[in-house]
Amino acid sequence: MTPAEDTAVHASKGTIRVLQLYPRDMNIYGDWGNALVLRQRLLWHGYTPELLEYNVGDDFPEDVDLIVGGGGQDSGQIVIQDDLQSRGEQLREMAEDGTPMLVICGLYQLFGKFFKTKSGPVIPGIGILDVETVGTDERLIGNVTLTSPEFGEIMGYENHSGQTSLGPGVEPLGTVSKGAGNNSKDNHEGARHRNVVASYLHGSLLPKNPAIADFLIRTAVERKYGTFVPGTPDDGYARRARENAARRPR
Repeated sequence: MTPAEDTAVHASKGTIRVLQLYPRDMNIYGDWGNALVLRQRLLWHGYTPELLEYNVGDDFPEDVDLIVGGGGQDSGQIVIQDDLQSRGEQLREMAEDGTPMLVICGLYQLFGKFFKTKSGPVIPGIGILDVETVGTDERLIGNVTLTSPEFGEIMGYENHSGQTSLGPGVEPLGTVSKGAGNNSKDNHEGARHRNVVASYLHGSLLPKNPAIADFLIRTAVERKYGTFVPGTPDDGYARRARENAARRPR
């Protein structure tokens, strides 16, 4: 019996609504996989996932429990910037209220104060994260390993020319032992603020890092239902993916 069939047989513990931001324009390097991991792990934990999408011009869904957003080229960020600004206050309120969010690469940058592109134009952010990003001629590419006090060892793949600096209002997601991370200077990767997890790591991030997926799920469930009763997820593929990633060079 598959996990989905098993969930159908046993009563669901509740429904969790997962919203992916701008998948049409911000979905490179497999970032859609993060939403798929959340869907599958919710099933394994005994909850019913409801996957939603929000693109430019859409009505913003109500009663969202968890938000995930991916990366995009500079052109994609330009396409969404006005719409994102129009949703900025709503997203800031949700973040400060504790809604769990995962934002990768381009949306990580735009959840900050601004992204100054290499060619000069500045794309304003929505200020959820106290970070600033500047485009450079240096491109940071390759496999990354970092240590997080919250999630242990995290693995992924980076590919970005924007370099991000953290302000005092955020903590890094972790300290890099292989790769670059936010920039080429301070060995920090990603950012953490309340229940927002931000990172440059693609690959997708969550298949190799189920601890982060389960944090997002647990937080969403506890906020909605008060308590989280875990199931028995299958981490076999994640373990093998991590073993392979650990053997790869930078």
